[in-house]
Amino acid sequence: MSRAPGNVRLKSARVAAGFASQQALADAIGRSAPKLGMRGVTAGVRQVRRWESAAPPWPHPDVGRVLVHLLRQPLEELGFTPPWGQSENRPPDPMCLDPVNGTTTAAALTPVPSGTTSCLKPVRVGQDFADVTRAHRRLYWSVAPATLHPAVLGHARLGCALLSETVGGSRAVIAAALAESYLLAGRIEFFDLRQADRAGETLLRALQAAGEADDSLLGSAVLAHTAFIPGWAGRRDDAVERLVAARAYARRGPASAEFWAWLDAVEAECQTRCGNLRTALHLIRHGEDVLANGSEGASPPWMDWFDATRLAAFKGNTQLKAGHLPQARETLQSALDQLPAESGKQRTVILGDLAAVEAAAGDPEKACAYACQALEQLGTTWYATGMDRVRDVRRSLAAWQHEPCVRDLDDRLYSWGTTVSALRR
Repeated sequence: MSRAPGNVRLKSARVAAGFASQQALADAIGRSAPKLGMRGVTAGVRQVRRWESAAPPWPHPDVGRVLVHLLRQPLEELGFTPPWGQSENRPPDPMCLDPVNGTTTAAALTPVPSGTTSCLKPVRVGQDFADVTRAHRRLYWSVAPATLHPAVLGHARLGCALLSETVGGSRAVIAAALAESYLLAGRIEFFDLRQADRAGETLLRALQAAGEADDSLLGSAVLAHTAFIPGWAGRRDDAVERLVAARAYARRGPASAEFWAWLDAVEAECQTRCGNLRTALHLIRHGEDVLANGSEGASPPWMDWFDATRLAAFKGNTQLKAGHLPQARETLQSALDQLPAESGKQRTVILGDLAAVEAAAGDPEKACAYACQALEQLGTTWYATGMDRVRDVRRSLAAWQHEPCVRDLDDRLYSWGTTVSALRR
């Protein structure tokens, strides 16, 4: 039985570029990346071997850029198949023009997928796709996550199909909107559905799409979200490494003061969950200083999950974990008072933390009152992270489990509606 020839395109391009061995190409990637403004980008000989196999994986966006720089060919021509759809190498239809300037340029001559009977999509398609992405972003705050999630993934699949049929400015618009859609899906999977492994895969797709759009700030946001996964699992070094990468991408942005403060808040939460409370409090103070100093640039419209009130919520949670109960109570109450009415998900988290403060202070009645308010909000706006806070509070009330207020909380926590809803989600 004959062996599969492997990715002969990449191998031929490698040899033609003067890299006689796979190790030589791997070394060249490590040397060239810093010259292109990318630190920490490397590739080993094993990775190059996988690229030259019969089924080469799509490279990481930064590594892909270095490959294109070194070999002077697009990734598709080097034998890679993009994750958003396959393309067939055949002469392009001369009637298919660049939707940006109406000319048949080299960029416009992207191979059209087999089975496509029309020319490349008009520029309006990209805007229409992005409009739906923006609508999903707004719906996240009011629609049940289990209901919204399939719609977001379906929209992302559409984006993958459209991406292989567009070029120029329209392709960049679709790629950016696709990255947003995958980011939203990953957020739902991690924060709402508690599917960390699945979220990691989805966020990787978001990063690949952001690389196609060449949107460094969006790439930074995706990388920061990936840090939550190891951070919540107690793997501090992995979380910090991803945040170092997120900050490197943000410097290419440029990023707003709000964006920089959010990166501090993300790292602070990861440090808090790993038990490094002093470091977390330092990061939050730095984020507060960044917000106070401000910046000229505005945050991107897709960054609708963070502001000064959210930073205060991060701070209150860290103060709680550090045992600074009076400060935590004051911080969290202030954040709750300033929280916009439409921020129901964040409200459940703050109420849960306030309940935890009172439980730690030895006041079960106040703790139960806040926990019941959180459950009431969860009945309107489900949020798995908020429910986790309430369950943690209930565990901390074991010493008072025979008190009437705790029994009332149990009746609310384990009602038919709440129990079925939690199991369904």
